[in-house]
Amino acid sequence: MVDAVVSIFLDKLIDTLMKEGQNIVEFRDQFEEMKKQLKLMRGFLKDADRMRRTNHSLQAVTDDLIELIYDAEDILAYCEARYIGQKDFTGNCLFCFSPTDISFLSRTGKQLRQMNKKIKEIKENMTSYLSPALVIHQRTEDSDSNSKRWSSPIFDPSQIVGLQNETNEIKGWLFEAGDDLKAIGIVGMGGLGKTTTTKKVFCDSEVENKFEKRMWISVSQNFTEKEIMRNMLKNLGDVSIGDDEGELLKKIYHYLLGKSYLLVLDDVWSLRSGWWTRLNEGLPKGNGSRVIVTTRSELIAKQMGVADKRLHRPKCLTVEESWSLFSRIVFAGICESDLDPKLNEVGIEIVGKCGGLPLAIKAVGGMMFCKPASFIEWRRIADNFRDELEQNSNSVMASLQLSYDELPSHLKSCFLCFSIYPEDCIILKDQLIHWWIAEGFVTAKIGRSLIESGEAIFMGLMNRCLIEAVDKSFTGKVHTCKMHDMVRELVIKLGGEEAFCKSNNNCFRRLSLTSGIDEKHLKSNPKLRALVSTTNARRVNKVRSAVAENFSKSENLRVLDLSESIFETHLKDLLSKIGSLQHLRYINLRNTHPMNEVPYAVKNLTNLQIIDLSFCHNIKALPPYIESLENLVVLDTSCCGSLKYIPKGIGKLSSLEVLKGFRPARESYTDGCRFAELKSLTRLRKLELQICRGDEITTSELDILLELKNLQDLTISCYASYGDDLMRKLGLLSLPLQLHELCLKFFPGELTPAWLNPVLLPHLQYLSISHGNFSHLDSRFWGDKDHFWRLQGLMLESLPDLEEEWWRLQRSMPLLEILNVSWCPRLETFPVDDVGFNGGVWRKKEYGR
Repeated sequence: MVDAVVSIFLDKLIDTLMKEGQNIVEFRDQFEEMKKQLKLMRGFLKDADRMRRTNHSLQAVTDDLIELIYDAEDILAYCEARYIGQKDFTGNCLFCFSPTDISFLSRTGKQLRQMNKKIKEIKENMTSYLSPALVIHQRTEDSDSNSKRWSSPIFDPSQIVGLQNETNEIKGWLFEAGDDLKAIGIVGMGGLGKTTTTKKVFCDSEVENKFEKRMWISVSQNFTEKEIMRNMLKNLGDVSIGDDEGELLKKIYHYLLGKSYLLVLDDVWSLRSGWWTRLNEGLPKGNGSRVIVTTRSELIAKQMGVADKRLHRPKCLTVEESWSLFSRIVFAGICESDLDPKLNEVGIEIVGKCGGLPLAIKAVGGMMFCKPASFIEWRRIADNFRDELEQNSNSVMASLQLSYDELPSHLKSCFLCFSIYPEDCIILKDQLIHWWIAEGFVTAKIGRSLIESGEAIFMGLMNRCLIEAVDKSFTGKVHTCKMHDMVRELVIKLGGEEAFCKSNNNCFRRLSLTSGIDEKHLKSNPKLRALVSTTNARRVNKVRSAVAENFSKSENLRVLDLSESIFETHLKDLLSKIGSLQHLRYINLRNTHPMNEVPYAVKNLTNLQIIDLSFCHNIKALPPYIESLENLVVLDTSCCGSLKYIPKGIGKLSSLEVLKGFRPARESYTDGCRFAELKSLTRLRKLELQICRGDEITTSELDILLELKNLQDLTISCYASYGDDLMRKLGLLSLPLQLHELCLKFFPGELTPAWLNPVLLPHLQYLSISHGNFSHLDSRFWGDKDHFWRLQGLMLESLPDLEEEWWRLQRSMPLLEILNVSWCPRLETFPVDDVGFNGGVWRKKEYGR
């Protein structure tokens, strides 16, 4: 990790020095010297990273460097906070030399001189452990840092190869005659594809039609009987938080009684305390129901009632199947005729080292997908893979370690963030990206915003098969993700070795906020940078007030994520002291309880970049000081049902890239933000509007959205709206030409607005229309012979009155690849289920018919 820690800090330092900011004017010489030494060292840090795993002396030296860099980063942040604190209302800096300032200057200057002395010593010590060739060889950048392929979701990492015979066999067991509850087992080592095989069966259309109820439960190593039952009920549409095991089991029984069901228990490690016996006895029998168990232990499968004749043992992929999977990933989007013929030879050698294990092939293939397709690069990777296998005979772990070693510096820190999440945790993508931004792991590139850069990093990890998608929107955007248990095993090991979560003196740098957190880890902990809610499967987290009261004592905290948590007392009181956390950049209060007011202390958090207040249903108003948080990049107040409007002055937040849940104030609310203020938010990329009344927007404001030249994604929701005046004004709106995605929810009227047409929205790629009373699409919607839609994806949902012909849509949207239609019973001519057309795949869900 030393390469990543130094690179991230050095980029921050260089940026600060280039801006010639007054915040470090007193220490410029020392910071310039630090930059010089670190730049000299940077060239061989990647090699030191690889070697430190087997050289304990080198590991000790680099660990000391990591600690120094973290301390230097804190000093840089203190200088920035001090500078902001000395600004007057005009933005000018007021230099005052009080005894406190003189003491700060003297103490900090001395610290920096000592740091530079230690950095020089570490550089000399480090080079003594490396060969001269490595020291002379300066790696200026990661080999794939300039590659454009790595951030593009060109291939699907979940591609399946060689499982058709296996899935047919398992489906045969599912469909065989007999009403008794039969168990099927899939047994094998980690990385062999047990879960992938089961998923393919579970999602098969014939299996969907066979069973009335289907439940997928990830059991994992650390589970409770209650968790399993609650997850079963969640699959059945019942989110039960209370009740004991007996009551939960009764609910499950009544939901399943008289129905055929399929229960998948994935990744079973233990039958301790007899949980399966009790659950099995409480399940209704008959109706041809089935249970599928995946486990690494054949004994466990048999103890769960799996007969030998229904035991499937996945085999390793053949050479041909291995190469097929590897090439699908590595050569995605590349014309093979343009490749060096020698690549196949090296590629086959690399695939051979994976031992036919799908996870190993995906990990290496995903990593190489992000590398230049050159013989020299592939040869280097093949040699490193051979060396890794000498240290670790497990080809899956060796391939994962190699994939980590080859990550660009900025991705390593982001990857290690996963080490604090519990097993099988479903993780929100936005939570990760906001965390990465707040800790400085993400920097805005030319032509790319902070959020877009974070998205690119996320896709970089996805494309390397280090994380996998769980939930996606119809556009293909990932909402949530998770990590394979063997990848998690690696990331936990690395997090410990690289001192990512814990410093050398056992102070925590990053902590998971759970019900069982030890409050002593928060007390007087100056090292803590991130406290993140990691509630498994987004279950509500009950946090003791004694824990919450220690938040304000972690003076270097950058990330405070309390989402999905219940506290014993009001958060307003618990967070009253967080104003002292001058380095805090991200605060997440999503769905916290009891939360009815944003604490006044937030006003002092001048470095805040992200505030997430979504699903805080009891908040009635935001404080007016929000306008003073000029560094805000994300403000999320979506699904705050009691919030009447956003306060006046939001137009001053010129750095905003994402604004969700914006509701303009009615004319009678003089302290509220009017629609016109949006025109100042020129960096806005994503906007979610909530408009319910006609007086929330005036006639003179109908073209305001045209001012937002960077807006890509727009949602307009009219939930609980009424009045003809609103419908008339919405029909006169002007939308930006460059819009890429548009979502209309609860839109009033029987006809779509006239502006929803390919002439006025020529660049629109994805369109979603849901929950409305539209009976027809306006005549202008269909375009003309010179203008047609460029849409790639269309979703129509919960439009019970909509009547249109499939041929008209087909003619006006020739590029359509994704069609998602549900709860639209009158669209009778639309294609149903896997009907191919121009390379696209249409799926119509038969709900409400």
